[in-house]
Amino acid sequence: MAKIAITGSNGFVGGNIAKVLQLAGHEVIGLVRSPQQNPLPWATTVVDLASIDSIAAALHGCDAVVHSAIANDFNRLQEDRPFAYDSYVALTQRVTHAANRAGAQIVYVSSGWVMDGTTHMTPETDCGNPVNFYGVLKALSEQVIRDLAPDTGAIARIEGVMGIHQTQPAGPRTQDVGFGYFVTSLVTDLRAGKTFTVFGGERVNKVTAPSNAAESSAQIERIISRKAAGTFHLVPDDAVNRMQYARLVCDVFDLDASLLREADPTPDQLFPGAVPVDTSLSNVSTKKALGLGAISTRDLLVALRTELDTGNITFITQPE
Repeated sequence: MAKIAITGSNGFVGGNIAKVLQLAGHEVIGLVRSPQQNPLPWATTVVDLASIDSIAAALHGCDAVVHSAIANDFNRLQEDRPFAYDSYVALTQRVTHAANRAGAQIVYVSSGWVMDGTTHMTPETDCGNPVNFYGVLKALSEQVIRDLAPDTGAIARIEGVMGIHQTQPAGPRTQDVGFGYFVTSLVTDLRAGKTFTVFGGERVNKVTAPSNAAESSAQIERIISRKAAGTFHLVPDDAVNRMQYARLVCDVFDLDASLLREADPTPDQLFPGAVPVDTSLSNVSTKKALGLGAISTRDLLVALRTELDTGNITFITQPE
């Protein structure tokens, strides 16, 4: 088993990664900026993320580090470009330099929003052509991995992530113009007998191959176990548009699809920038490299329903 550090382990994606790696028998260490008021379910180490030396010291003895930490105040990212660059690109540089110094594999968690939204089921070889500042920051951070860890680094792209936060109660997040929190928002509203408005119109991400946080984490475990390098798309084999997705959720969760509506988002719900229309990613090369079987969007939704109904994190890909 490996010793694996994780940035952002108190967040949505990072918490799922930590939990799945822990269940697979790995030793997990969350790299945090300050002591946690509520202890996490895994060990944590306070690190000065502005210092390569501090990060490298925390990575001593680690086999890998998964860099999933992000700054998600998109308005601040737009208004404060130095902060945005440091929070994404420069931080990725520091973590990667520290990983190289410690002899640890770097796995960077990226996004389908590095794409411009004009292609469908985009292959892993595409380096992207982002249309907004968030996509630019993620694409530049990917390039850090290619430049600083060309033979050992892994870029793990996820997209439209469904799932459950492992360390915090359900928050106020609702459907946005991407696909984040789309499923849980829909399920919550329809189970309460409310209508759910599926966003349409301009400046909306309309097509995706959605990731499941727990399943993507299990595939990251496979990347680390195989010491795989390169770019990986941790997504299902198929893609859906927003209304197809909403109806599929209703089918899997036994919800009343007649409660679905469609309308444009209000101005306050728009992203502060252009939005890629189609962020679907192809996983053909990823499946070959990691030895993955067939996984559909329906399969990921069934796994999520099991997780919601039982409270037990659920994924399809098992540790080797």
